[in-house]
Amino acid sequence: MVSINTLQLHIFYGLLYFGVALDITYHINEEDSPHTYIGDIAVDSNVSHPLTHQQHTLITFTQLQRTVESGSHLFNVTNSGKLYTTQTLDAESLCTYNKECSRIVKVAVRKGKTFMKILKVKIIIEDINDHQPEFPSNQLKVKFYETEGKGSTKSIPNAVDKDIGLPNSKIVYKLKDKSKTFSLSIFKESDGINLLKIILEGMLDRELKDTYMLQLIARDGGSPPKEGILDIEISVIDVNDNRPTFTQKSYNTTISDTHHISSPVFVLSATDLDSGQNGNINYFLHRNTNEYDKKYFKLNHKSGEIFTNDNFFRNKRNKYKLYVEARDGGNPSLSSMSTLIINVINNQNNVPSINIDFVSPLTKTSTAISEDSQIGSFIAYVMVTDTDSGPNGQIKCNIHHKMFQLSNMGSKEYKILVKEPLDRETIDHYVVSIVCHDMGSPPLKTKKQFSVKVTDVNDIEPHFTKETFQFLTYENQKVDFPIGFINATDPDLGDGGQLTYSIINDNNNDNIPFQLTKYGFISTSQPIDREVKDIYNLQVLVKDNGTPSLNNTANILIEILDKNDNAPYFIFPNNDPYNLDVHYHPHSKKDITILKASDKDTGNNAFLTYGILRSNDKNLFTVNSHTGVLSFSRTVYQNDAGTYELQFIVKDGGTPVQSATTAIILTLFVSNDTSPMLTAIHSQSDNNLNMTWIIIIVAAAVILSVAVVVSITLCVFKCINHFNNSSGEKDNPKFLSRTEMRQILYQTNNPVAITRNAEDIFSRNLQSINPKCSYYPEIDQLTNEWKFSTTPRKRPPVPQIYNKQVADGSYEQGDNSSTLTSNNLSDTLPSQRDHNCAWNEGDIKHQPAEYSNYTPNIPPMPKNRKHNGLNNVDFEVYP
Repeated sequence: MVSINTLQLHIFYGLLYFGVALDITYHINEEDSPHTYIGDIAVDSNVSHPLTHQQHTLITFTQLQRTVESGSHLFNVTNSGKLYTTQTLDAESLCTYNKECSRIVKVAVRKGKTFMKILKVKIIIEDINDHQPEFPSNQLKVKFYETEGKGSTKSIPNAVDKDIGLPNSKIVYKLKDKSKTFSLSIFKESDGINLLKIILEGMLDRELKDTYMLQLIARDGGSPPKEGILDIEISVIDVNDNRPTFTQKSYNTTISDTHHISSPVFVLSATDLDSGQNGNINYFLHRNTNEYDKKYFKLNHKSGEIFTNDNFFRNKRNKYKLYVEARDGGNPSLSSMSTLIINVINNQNNVPSINIDFVSPLTKTSTAISEDSQIGSFIAYVMVTDTDSGPNGQIKCNIHHKMFQLSNMGSKEYKILVKEPLDRETIDHYVVSIVCHDMGSPPLKTKKQFSVKVTDVNDIEPHFTKETFQFLTYENQKVDFPIGFINATDPDLGDGGQLTYSIINDNNNDNIPFQLTKYGFISTSQPIDREVKDIYNLQVLVKDNGTPSLNNTANILIEILDKNDNAPYFIFPNNDPYNLDVHYHPHSKKDITILKASDKDTGNNAFLTYGILRSNDKNLFTVNSHTGVLSFSRTVYQNDAGTYELQFIVKDGGTPVQSATTAIILTLFVSNDTSPMLTAIHSQSDNNLNMTWIIIIVAAAVILSVAVVVSITLCVFKCINHFNNSSGEKDNPKFLSRTEMRQILYQTNNPVAITRNAEDIFSRNLQSINPKCSYYPEIDQLTNEWKFSTTPRKRPPVPQIYNKQVADGSYEQGDNSSTLTSNNLSDTLPSQRDHNCAWNEGDIKHQPAEYSNYTPNIPPMPKNRKHNGLNNVDFEVYP
């Protein structure tokens, strides 16, 4: 252990070396998260400044007095001198209002085991605006008497902000009063507390307004500022400053001389704007009333009902004048007076009189009402007069109308109300009748008629005549070329029926090549290229000019029809010229390759045909004009080997025709197994001559035999059909000749219909020979001849629109359409053998000899078709 003298000596030299220790001050915001870094004591105190790096590593820092009382437990000092918080600091809980919030941390500095000094680190906790001003409650009710004059005040509580520092705790008040009847007074006492008062700036009248809603806003000075709100409800307390008021200055009523004493002659009615006892009314006969008249009547002070006394009918007078008084219950009470004249008539029966007062009169017998009037809307006041007494003066009125009703208000008063919703677009004018009759015997009736005109409001949105407008137009038309007309209707009148059209341009259609006038006429705004886009789906907006404006939308579908503005191009070969090596041996197929081309156009403009522009003198090659198949046109011999420069052309079917060319350098290699041309002809010429004559003779005999058999068979079946027709058996299938079948086939321009006719006719003819089997005709792709199968192939649907040829040379099928090609037919050829029907399906060579006559040599159906007009698609058929 180091002795006290030695320790004091080390401290002395340490202070001498480093100088006097200075306090360090740090600032940190409250509410920061625990373990927030505050500062580096070692760096900020310069303790390690004169030391070497090796000496610096020997210096350690130790926090002293980690107690709750000193607040040093809120911080932590590491051995290297880093200062951190240990928890979240809350200035409001640590410090008092409007004082500097700080804590002192004492840190001992050691070098190795030697004590060097004690540093006092001051940490100032900065207040942040984390509290808003708060009132004791969110709502406050204050009462003012309506007799209180200007300058009267009522105290209200102030707000408190828990923040401790300025300006976060400094509060500024603002009073919001739309009526400008009250203001705010702020008085600051010596202790700094604000006293708030509401000051009355004008006169109060409870009968005009009995409640005021104010809002007091307390805003602190923080950044950003926070505020608290106090809702103040000021109630005006009533004083008796209003006297009762009769509905009329004088009243006039008529009773019969047989009036029953239990029924009131008249019921007084007065109102008082005051409340409570100040508005409680009692009725009296005023002292101005003649004492003679008083003895014939009695008055109910509470209800205001006036009755006759028992001695009333002893008097023969026909008129009485009473002065009546209405008195409230205030202190002092206030009163008013009116006059009641009572006429007495003998018992007689008069016709009721109807008087109508309209809210919006047009004439004396007509009124106007808006079609948007709500059910129960008041349109007229009806007053019925009948001076008769008893049942003769009791009135009952009715309106027999589905749109209006009559509501009884009492005392022969009625009001006319709207009963059902009105619609000017359905009915714009009504004739209404009021019928009133008394309860006499016989009853007397009065009828009064008036008319109601329904005025228009913009309550119906425009309606398009179609949900989708479809148009066709050709591409490459000039600007302002007319497309069509959009139409909508609106039954509203005036501006509500004036329509304006526009195209809704969304983000997906930034460049719409169409323009639409406000009257609905659509035309092109720029040239259109179908190859860029062939269908435009747009949306059109129509709105009326009413207030508020109503609108509606519809769809526009514009299909761009093709013009032959694109030339075809070859896909294969893809080079010009293209080098192609062909190796031939006797068993090789005739097909060499397939030319493929495409056309960006569609329809007939994209129907392509192939041809050879330049071949060789040997006429060794041929190309199928429709399929583009390049094949040998004859037998290949050894001396055909060599190089050939072939040039091909492809044409579309448009007007004018467009075309493209390409070249193939074809090198033909012929195997040694192939016969030389000259040797074969010389050695076999004699044998071939004899063989040729034999073949010709046999073929002629076979053809003649087949012709005879066919003729006999046709005659037999015609006779059978003629006999069946004459016998009325219409359901027998008709057996047609080859000529008749060809006529039926070529009477239609629809290739699918041709196929279906062929299937039906051929199957029916063959089935008549062998009823156990059903035969379905098909076309052989290689031989272009019809053949038959017992398995039906898929029938394509009847085409509705043309088909578009795509880039790979195939045809893209449009909606509800199909195109018959050799590929279509070959894909549906059956491969299974039908043992029951005695031949292999799909191969006509295996059919029985007796059925060979029913294999018509009809050429395959072409893919070519014409597009005529805008809506019809016609198909060409090659003969």
